Amino acid sequence: MSAADHHAPNHDYHLVDPSPWPALGALSGFVFTFGLVIFMHPDIVGAESVGVWIAAPGLLLILATMYFWWKDVVKEAHKGDHKPVVQLGLRYGMALFIASEVMFFAAFFWAYFDASLFAGQEILFDRVEHTGGVWPPVGVETFDPFSLPFMNTLVLLLSGCTVTWAHHALREGKREQLVQGLALTVFLGVIFTALQAYEYSHAAFGFTDGIYSSTFYMATGFHGFHVIVGTIFLAVCLVRSMRGDFTPQQHFGFEAAAWYWHFVDVVWLFLFICVYWWGA
Repeated sequence: MSAADHHAPNHDYHLVDPSPWPALGALSGFVFTFGLVIFMHPDIVGAESVGVWIAAPGLLLILATMYFWWKDVVKEAHKGDHKPVVQLGLRYGMALFIASEVMFFAAFFWAYFDASLFAGQEILFDRVEHTGGVWPPVGVETFDPFSLPFMNTLVLLLSGCTVTWAHHALREGKREQLVQGLALTVFLGVIFTALQAYEYSHAAFGFTDGIYSSTFYMATGFHGFHVIVGTIFLAVCLVRSMRGDFTPQQHFGFEAAAWYWHFVDVVWLFLFICVYWWGA
């Protein structure tokens, strides 16, 4: 037996090399969170700007950690370290991540339904708000659900179709259709974000104007943030597809992006029905 054969792994698992990214990621998250706390409670140091100067480097370090860590993961995939059992572990990890995101939205929906189903007096930002016993509260001018919100629903549902088309094209080895489907999905994601921003700019209420506006912006705004993240995720997959990184047999990076995008689709359907339609 040669020395190379003696040191070769005799299992399908991947033992990762020592990496600085977990420790740097934890440190970056701490710095960013600490800066946000100082920014939101300027009385601690006497100025909001201090929090900004702490949070900004933390955010940049988080983004740098994400970039270089995922770059290493891509390199590992190219080296053949992602055997089927490793890919299964990655799928479990992505599924658990999406489950944690479901809990985020469950909290926002809980707040919305608690305020709407038991409309009365709500304590908001250290003041008591009288909703008039109805929902939406008296004086709140809501959006027409079948104008821009309905258009955004169609845009997002169509993007779910295009990303599924791209996935099928990838599994069948049709690279040109894969790129086309992903490009259309990214384009539709940008359109959705632009329409959401336009809608916000024409809203008749601000974030702190009451319990309705606060729960509305928290739920729809957090979803909008997820759309932006998903669009970036898919744009990276588009670049990798053009480079030929994915194969019909190994393309977990694309699968993870598609799962995330379908999750964003489903959450928007609940938002449209519960917040825009029923809530209006």
